Amino acid sequence: MIALAVYRSGYFKGDGEAFRQSLEAMGGLAPILFILIQVIQVIYPVIPGGVPCLVGHIVFGNALGFTYNFIGITIGSIINFYLARNYGELLVRSFVSDEQYDKYHHWIDQQDRFGKMLFAAFALPGFPDDFLCMVAGLTSMSFKRFMGIYLLSKPLTLYIYTMIMLKGAGFLSDMLNIFVRGGH
Repeated sequence: MIALAVYRSGYFKGDGEAFRQSLEAMGGLAPILFILIQVIQVIYPVIPGGVPCLVGHIVFGNALGFTYNFIGITIGSIINFYLARNYGELLVRSFVSDEQYDKYHHWIDQQDRFGKMLFAAFALPGFPDDFLCMVAGLTSMSFKRFMGIYLLSKPLTLYIYTMIMLKGAGFLSDMLNIFVRGGH
């Protein structure tokens, strides 16, 4: 039933507006569905991760949007860590290209530096955080240390990244309106 609701929402088509309207129509179930979608998005990305983050802030406001985004992304990150820990390299390889796997896999051998690298990757945009949670699961890093690194680096970065995207989306919308209306 949840899968049908997500499919009908336009989420898999990348239709953010239809997705937003579908969430709003669900009333009290919207936060639960949204968190579930974020969990799924982290484990198996369907569209760029920034889209659901933006939708969360637009639909639920900044505080709740951030909270629901963070809960869903955190649960998905924990699942990714444990999927890799329990099922190993073969599973992790099935989620990414050989090129991407090889690019980050060598960090596993640098156990002493891996934690610092992971912190930097979580704190800076542009890294494949979801995949790196899996890479962390392939290492001997304890879950406690993984979560410590995650909780110190991810929340602020997620908030700032989403706010920048919101401002950028607003700017693009304003520019499009000016262009369509001929400068009026």
